[in-house]
Amino acid sequence: MKRIVYTLVCFILFTQNAFSQVMPVTREPYGGNKRAWVAEQIGVVKVEISYNRPGVKGREGKIWNTSLAHYGFVDLGHGTSTACPWRAGANENTTISFSHPVTVEGKIITAGTYGFFISLGEEESTLIFSKVNNSWGSFYYDAGEDALRVTVKYIKLAESVEWLKYEFLNQTENSATVALMWEKRMIPFTIEADTKKLQLEAFKKDFRTTRNYYDFLVGIYWCVENNYELEQALAWADRAISFRVMGEKNFRTLQAKASVLDKMGRHEEARAVMAEATPLGTMVEVHGYGRQLLNQQLPHEALKIFKANYDKYPNENYTHVGLGRAYAALGDTKKALRYMKSGLALATDDVSRATIEAMVKKLEQGIKIN
Repeated sequence: MKRIVYTLVCFILFTQNAFSQVMPVTREPYGGNKRAWVAEQIGVVKVEISYNRPGVKGREGKIWNTSLAHYGFVDLGHGTSTACPWRAGANENTTISFSHPVTVEGKIITAGTYGFFISLGEEESTLIFSKVNNSWGSFYYDAGEDALRVTVKYIKLAESVEWLKYEFLNQTENSATVALMWEKRMIPFTIEADTKKLQLEAFKKDFRTTRNYYDFLVGIYWCVENNYELEQALAWADRAISFRVMGEKNFRTLQAKASVLDKMGRHEEARAVMAEATPLGTMVEVHGYGRQLLNQQLPHEALKIFKANYDKYPNENYTHVGLGRAYAALGDTKKALRYMKSGLALATDDVSRATIEAMVKKLEQGIKIN
């Protein structure tokens, strides 16, 4: 008899263990709620919110300061907490994650995923970011695990929002407002990031390994565009040009260095670098550099570049058009028309012909083409 009982117990334990390895049954969220995610980037920072969406379901005017969305901290009669905030959604934890450090309402919070709760109030609410993010609702909330608390005011909405939702609003280059909206209430809070600092740190991290020179061009031109950390950009340019691994002196790397020097106000050095770069460039690259000089209001410098390109590629419409642009910028319409028309004669596709014809027409009418 003892052997039979022992065998039966072993069988039960074995089958329980076997079934425990099976994935749980897939089913829709409990209580007729909707599972949702929303995410957005602020610079390199990814912000993601995961939540369940309860519906108003005919309970308008009976949402706030009720059992659906209670005020303050209350004992919900379940779990370990006797002072539970609102779960800011339904079912399991609402969570919010930050891929990098940010500020919420001006207060710093580190990268990570946080349980998100709200202590609601009549005029103001306290937003709570908890270090624990895997609980069910707020039944196990512990104030000692708070990472951050901030206080915000709510905004009354003119129209009712049936299903609770989170949205990103008022986006700028370094900030966004996250808004919880349900029924006729919106609870907004602002997230900000030092996007330039974080982007530079990301580049530095990426460049701590073997990279082709053109990867460095991304970081260099970002610094130039943002007028940020130009000394670092110059160091990257030198690495792209001459580093013993993957460095290459060519038109693109030299032009990137010249762009940094120009941004730093070191224009003579930039011109010297481009003098070295020009013979290395393709016809299109050199033409583009000439256009850049025209945009910088340097027509005499542009004319030199377009002439060098013309001497090297005398039978290409690009080089004739380049000279036409340079002479137009210098006010010599007669020469500009001459080179534009010779460029038109060399054009071999409809798009080029239409573009040059339009410039010829403008020159004949005394209209600027650059």
